[in-house]
Amino acid sequence: MLVAERLTPLTNGTSSRGASACIFTVDVEDWFHILDLRTAPDLASWDALPSRVETNFLRMLDLLEEAGARATCFFLGWVARRFPGLVRAAAARGHELASHSYAHRLVYLMTPEEFYRDALQARHVIEDAAGLPVAGYRAPGFSLTERTPWFFEKLAEAGYLYDSSLFPARRNHGGLADAPLGPFRIKTAAGELIEFPISVIPVCGTRLCLFGGGYLRLFPLPLITHMADRVLASGRPLILYVHPREIDSAQPRLPMPPARRFRCYVKLGDTERKLRALLDRHRFVSFLAWMEHAGLTPAVTS
Repeated sequence: MLVAERLTPLTNGTSSRGASACIFTVDVEDWFHILDLRTAPDLASWDALPSRVETNFLRMLDLLEEAGARATCFFLGWVARRFPGLVRAAAARGHELASHSYAHRLVYLMTPEEFYRDALQARHVIEDAAGLPVAGYRAPGFSLTERTPWFFEKLAEAGYLYDSSLFPARRNHGGLADAPLGPFRIKTAAGELIEFPISVIPVCGTRLCLFGGGYLRLFPLPLITHMADRVLASGRPLILYVHPREIDSAQPRLPMPPARRFRCYVKLGDTERKLRALLDRHRFVSFLAWMEHAGLTPAVTS
């Protein structure tokens, strides 16, 4: 599936605290944007639901500002349309704006044309909200799989320059267990993109992720920091991802089976503590800032 020219592993400088710079990412969506769940509300009902994304996202921006960190904010297009002020607030505080799709649909359940239209709509809505260009994309649920061989070409066709949708390990929503671990450049008929796989670490033949979502909430902080150091020592950037709802213990709960409920809501009260510890330990930047420092230029050719 992936015909890629691998990039030479790059480190990205050191902070005054002696740790390599990492990439902090926020998937900006609301408490009801949970994938592949029969009880989750559909797009037509989202506007009528009580939203918590404003309070949670602004609180997250405050957390980043206290640490002097910058992030890439992957906005759901629907959120950008309903709350354009959040897009402008992120830009005003020096964070990068990027796309997390418009309607939060799993990529492998869409046709190539449906995906293209959704990705294009999201980019336009986010750009219109802040008057700034959008270069990056992240698929809902990291749902790039072997069933989506057209993914990169359609993404380049929609005007994106880089992507961070590849989960190089087994997971429920997608995942490519044999994919490259580090960033690489991929060429398509519509142009060229840079791909940043989600950070995982090989342990006893199994690739583990500890750096976002339920993984970050579930695993103990000493193990997370140890594995983060191993990622950085390998020459790869450490990519951390989080959702605004993950710092909100009081959010409404959607009905779901016990195992899924555990994954969605385990240790919500621990998220902020762990984020503060990681922000204190590492220097976090956006994807575009990391690429600029590393001398990489994302490019799309017609």
